[in-house]
Amino acid sequence: MNTLQASKPDFDYVASVYRWAEYLALGSQLQSTRKHFLSALNERRHALILGDGDGRFLASLLRSNRSLSATAVDTSKRMLRLLKKRCAEMDSRLVTMQATAQSVQPSACTDLIVSHFFLDCLTQQEVDSLVAQIANCCRPGTWWLISEFQIPPRSPWRFFAKTYIRMLYFAFFVTTGLCVRQLPETRMPLSSAGFERVAYHQSLGGLLYSEIWELRSKAVSTHTQPPATMGSSTLNEG
Repeated sequence: MNTLQASKPDFDYVASVYRWAEYLALGSQLQSTRKHFLSALNERRHALILGDGDGRFLASLLRSNRSLSATAVDTSKRMLRLLKKRCAEMDSRLVTMQATAQSVQPSACTDLIVSHFFLDCLTQQEVDSLVAQIANCCRPGTWWLISEFQIPPRSPWRFFAKTYIRMLYFAFFVTTGLCVRQLPETRMPLSSAGFERVAYHQSLGGLLYSEIWELRSKAVSTHTQPPATMGSSTLNEG
């Protein structure tokens, strides 16, 4: 879970231990989820990165795509400091902003939005508002790469997932003051805003997932659910 929401919890307190706490909890699974579609992003040129924490994904993205520039937004000064240090060799292609996601509008040239384990720190109202705002600012063809937690509907992992997510929210409440208590719904707002899911991958029995959504139009979509199966010749689905 990363940073950037209107309720303003303070992630500075966990910045220095965030990476190691993540590894202790789930090993390399979160980072593997973030990077699952990395190779599919080589044609993107201008990215808006929302709450990448200490910048491990962004550093990988900038190294793998030498033609991409990025704006990284986070409310935590310490997280941004770690991110800038990790991306120091690519700083000519990086702009950082200490701000909330809701206060930043994508530039006209933005063709990639990235939010890894960030939307789960927002309330449902904040997610709805943010998705509508981004859809309104971006042009058709823009991709949104999302990684999140979920509770699998039918899986041996379901009980573990519910317990783990409950404990995770409690830990972030204690350490940062995060008041969110449940995972928001993200797919309905994305679909309604004109995005269509084009790739999906999950791991740990569905506890973790990563997916790419493409903005097809700014008109309200008629989909009430994301399609059950989707594919693209350039994307890997797991």
